[in-house]
Amino acid sequence: MVNHELDGQVAIVTGGARGIGAAIVRALTGAGATAVIAGGRDTDGKALAGELGDRAAYERHDVGCEQSWDTLLERTTEQFGPPTILVNNAGIYRPGADVTDTTPENFDEHYRVNQRGTFLGMRTAAAAMKDSGGGVIVNISSIASHRPYPNQIAYSTTKWAVRGMTKCAAVELGAHNIRVNSVHPGFIDTTMLDAITDEWNAQVIAATPLGRRGLAEEVAATVLFLVSPAGGFITGAEFVVDGGLAS
Repeated sequence: MVNHELDGQVAIVTGGARGIGAAIVRALTGAGATAVIAGGRDTDGKALAGELGDRAAYERHDVGCEQSWDTLLERTTEQFGPPTILVNNAGIYRPGADVTDTTPENFDEHYRVNQRGTFLGMRTAAAAMKDSGGGVIVNISSIASHRPYPNQIAYSTTKWAVRGMTKCAAVELGAHNIRVNSVHPGFIDTTMLDAITDEWNAQVIAATPLGRRGLAEEVAATVLFLVSPAGGFITGAEFVVDGGLAS
């Protein structure tokens, strides 16, 4: 059922084919927006677009590539119109090591997707939004940007960077009617957590006041609020969705 809260809005959601990204796509289209599912998981992305019919389309996309962003903007505009919503959701987590054993390759891989990808997304979408009267950008960071975890220097620092870039962009773009906020999920029940050990999982749940993993739909509901008229006076803010873990 569509509630029409976002009628006429055009969204790009990176990493939108599964997990938190897919939940965000469903939430936005369920509120009346059209959405481009951008990413590299062709099977999942096409299946989700097929499920949503004429409200969504899938586009193969490399967030770390400037030319890919130019192409994505062109394809989005051709199909639905210029984007008014961008959700920079694409991100990677690779098991790491301490600072002395983390390889430059591991660090660069995280940087390219988590940090450079978010920067290029904001840069591309904001230029289009300036020309069309404004818009909303939501950057998906992580609870790892609020508290340090061992053996995560590559992942955590790129997610810290997303916090800073969000605030810089919010200050710069407010005059153009573009709002920019960040969402910081805790331990959410998606395939990204498949890499963690059972012991670590148990420790994190025990440390979470609500005593469970979060749901992708709970993160999506936060994003929906931020891009909706209800969030119209919010910019440069951080929304932590972590069951109290960082408290």
